[in-house]
Amino acid sequence: MDKLNVAVFFGGKSSEYSVSLESAYAVIKNINREKYRPVAVGISEKGDWFYFQGDVEKIREDTWLNEEDAVPAMLSPRRSERRLLILGREGISFIPVDAAFPVLHGKNGEDGTIQGLIELSGIPLVGCGVLASSLCMDKDRAHRLVGLEGVRVPKARVFRQRQAGEVKGFAGELGYPLFVKPVKAGSSYGVTRVQKPEELEAAIWLAFQHDDEIIVEENIEGFEVGCAVLGNVDLMVGEVDEIELAGGFFDFTEKYTLKTSAIYVPARIDNEKAAEIKRAAQVIYKALGCRGFARVDMFLTPDGEIVFNEVNTIPGFTEHSRYPGMMKAAGYSFQEVLDKILALAL
Repeated sequence: MDKLNVAVFFGGKSSEYSVSLESAYAVIKNINREKYRPVAVGISEKGDWFYFQGDVEKIREDTWLNEEDAVPAMLSPRRSERRLLILGREGISFIPVDAAFPVLHGKNGEDGTIQGLIELSGIPLVGCGVLASSLCMDKDRAHRLVGLEGVRVPKARVFRQRQAGEVKGFAGELGYPLFVKPVKAGSSYGVTRVQKPEELEAAIWLAFQHDDEIIVEENIEGFEVGCAVLGNVDLMVGEVDEIELAGGFFDFTEKYTLKTSAIYVPARIDNEKAAEIKRAAQVIYKALGCRGFARVDMFLTPDGEIVFNEVNTIPGFTEHSRYPGMMKAAGYSFQEVLDKILALAL
């Protein structure tokens, strides 16, 4: 049969640019070449788009953006064409695109922006759509919707910059430790676990560097658990994983180095509690309108209560990332997971 062209978007104008390179490299290396032909579309840190036709190793090494391998490109706005337009020196050429897979993390990639552009182009989108992507990036609105489904969410309040003077009073009501976070940011950027009042001002300043709204949130005792969910209507859930921390919280450094933390999959909990966590993950996934795939992160308290944390609509996608790891523990290889994700879009 004819191979289908899958545009794999990587890089991006985001603080998680480097993580995207690793994820996209793994996707391109593991995609089923008997069914699909990857079409690499790199987005520079300035936000410029390029068709990349070089060695995939250059993506991982971040040497992909060069005159020999990268040619300016854009999606055709003509829905009937479903094409990637290549803006070469000798004129415009094109590549048909059967599906678009944004392997982008954080702002301008996981927040609904590129999803909208892909949907406008008429190309089948791999993963969550515009609304779900936007909602899951917004910690406040995601929590509100999930709370309506009966899942416990942390006590919290949102503040804009003009309300910064009110944070101290709310923090006193909430009690320490607590978290200060940007409302819309990925991979724990701008997040601070505040232990005492003297640390609050710096945490507020840091969070506002990443968004114009911040959320001040109660600290949940216990540990973080995650669920890899795959599907549109009928959902498949990987094994629950567990994050063990030596101290602090699972920030950007810990997520990608595991210096003082460890991830256990399956989680060290009984089967009944694991099943309850999987059911909660499915409720959350559906409440936020997710489709394709996503990772649902929750907390498990010492008394066994499940508390929603967040949903990552484009989680890390290297062979050693949490999402593939949870699916592997459930019996699905990285290649099988990619196959299923692409089939859902097509």
